[in-house]
Amino acid sequence: MYIPKHFKETNPARISALIKGHPLGMLVTAPEGVPFVSHLPFIFERSAGSQGKLLGHMARANPQWQHFESGSEVLAVFQGPHAYVSPSWYSSPGVPTWNYAVVHLRGNPRLIEGETELEALVEQLTHVHESHMPSPWKPNLTGERRSKLLNMIVGFEIEITHIQGKFKLSQNRPLEDQQHVVEKLSQSNNQTDTAVAKLMSGVIHAEF
Repeated sequence: MYIPKHFKETNPARISALIKGHPLGMLVTAPEGVPFVSHLPFIFERSAGSQGKLLGHMARANPQWQHFESGSEVLAVFQGPHAYVSPSWYSSPGVPTWNYAVVHLRGNPRLIEGETELEALVEQLTHVHESHMPSPWKPNLTGERRSKLLNMIVGFEIEITHIQGKFKLSQNRPLEDQQHVVEKLSQSNNQTDTAVAKLMSGVIHAEF
């Protein structure tokens, strides 16, 4: 990923927060040079291994898990909030642009197919995404239903080897322009615009 120095993000907390807040990532493999993409929910365990670990699962009918057998690294892409930025918001000359935050994680995948380990993974994923619900749903897999459902999916973990964060949030503009962009986006009725404004405010306050 092309990352000008102004936009390079290396703060582990901000990277983890983006993945946690936008857990539906794109898993990219390229068997025989042909890109293949699945859109999957992930859990990022930042403290696992040297650079963290991703956990997820996919339908067994999805052929992508078979690409793991090649031993090649895979790529997971997480897209955070994004918004159009008008040059009319600047106090100095500029051009139209787009502000956004994205994280790319590369790593080595390992299949999780044993029923006990796979069931634990399903329970973990369910707990993470159900924990904020008023009445959290639980899998409660038993008997024939348990075997049938677990046989329909393939779990996996990805040991992260490389992390790239790009938070393109007007850092290349004067502070006054950055503040104007935050102000304009904060006034928007679009929740994505206001999310970018909030992210920009955090980055600005961290740098100044």
